[in-house]
Amino acid sequence: MDTIFTLLMVLIMIASVLLVIVVMAQNPKGGGLSSTFGGASSAQFGVQRTNDFMEKATWTLGGVIIVLIILSVVITGKPSQAAPTAQPVKKEAPAQSTAPASTTTPAPTK
Repeated sequence: MDTIFTLLMVLIMIASVLLVIVVMAQNPKGGGLSSTFGGASSAQFGVQRTNDFMEKATWTLGGVIIVLIILSVVITGKPSQAAPTAQPVKKEAPAQSTAPASTTTPAPTK
């Protein structure tokens, strides 16, 4: 059970890093990797195909991360099952001073 959970966590981390790389490779104004292929309109991997690939990769990796997270929750169990039952909090007496106790005894008064 622990090895499956560890494997899922590693896969989630790999998918997350790949998602960050794909998102960072995109240009917010539509350039990104496709600007490299802008002059070759007849290229097999042209501008439109690059944008389509980047968008599909983004959505696919996002979906993979969501599915892996749901799988990890299903495998490990619901958090409410693992948590102990809630018990009312008992109020304790106020803590005594932390000053060291005096070791000398007072002298008797006359």
